[in-house]
Amino acid sequence: MHEITLCQNVVDIITHHAQHNNAHRITAVWLEIGAFSCVESEALNFCFELVCRETLAEGCQLHLIMPPAQSWCYDCQQEIALLSPKALICPQCGGRNLRVTADDGMKIKRIEIE
Repeated sequence: MHEITLCQNVVDIITHHAQHNNAHRITAVWLEIGAFSCVESEALNFCFELVCRETLAEGCQLHLIMPPAQSWCYDCQQEIALLSPKALICPQCGGRNLRVTADDGMKIKRIEIE
């Protein structure tokens, strides 16, 4: 489960920013999870709550933004949504001539502090 390490890194980063801004508490954080990141949202929620204990982020609300992978199929000339990096096949025509636009990372988009 790599989600615990991801959460530890996020909490380190947001805590550093909160301290730098003389905050007493981190109330919310928004994370964007790439469609091909292989991050399990339920595991991330569980780990985040654990990692936040006894930090400035204890009780912090976690908001996940999960944009779908987008792709252009050159065979049928349509923009399509892909569900998995393992299934690089157009759901419309079955073609494999795709231009995929999907992130495989995780980004901190916003932090709310007091």
